[in-house]
Amino acid sequence: MIEEDSYKTISKPSTEVLFKDKNSKFFGYAFPVLSENEVKERLEGLKKQHHSAGHFCYAYQFGTVDQGIIFRANDDGEPNNSAGMPIYGQIQSFEVTNILIVVVRYFGGTKLGVSGLINAYKTTAQMALETSKIVTKTINVKYQITFEYKNMNKVMRIIKEKNLKIINQTLELNCQIEISVRMKNAKAVFEIFNGHHEIDIKILND
Repeated sequence: MIEEDSYKTISKPSTEVLFKDKNSKFFGYAFPVLSENEVKERLEGLKKQHHSAGHFCYAYQFGTVDQGIIFRANDDGEPNNSAGMPIYGQIQSFEVTNILIVVVRYFGGTKLGVSGLINAYKTTAQMALETSKIVTKTINVKYQITFEYKNMNKVMRIIKEKNLKIINQTLELNCQIEISVRMKNAKAVFEIFNGHHEIDIKILND
């Protein structure tokens, strides 16, 4: 079971998959993405690779229920809702996020009809996800801890006891350590550090 402060995504781009129907070819790809700029770059790369293809249909989703979800589905010239939404349906079915799925179509000369297109785009998206390595990641909160060097042992002991991940550190007379804490533990960790009057802790925004 996926916990509230975790989500599923893919760790790396999928291998290329191919679905055929009545001489039309559908190439499917899944990519891990975190921004619309990355989506644009992936689409541009595929358009160079498949410069004679007729349609580049896709769907993507970023975020989680807690953080807010952003998604888009694009039919790229295919009949309305016959391509982008069937692709997005597979993103929902596999319960993945921070992902882009693109299906590139070469028309084979015979029309498939709307139901044929829905099936082709859905199946190709499903195949791309089935070849992907799906991983579970946690939603984390980043904190900056500021303290004098004399409190180093105290801070490091808490970090070790709570098994906290250090992202960055500057250890001089005035020390700063950035840590990443799983969301479900974040409040408790904040209160531990905040309870020491010689240690300052604040949340960092990305």
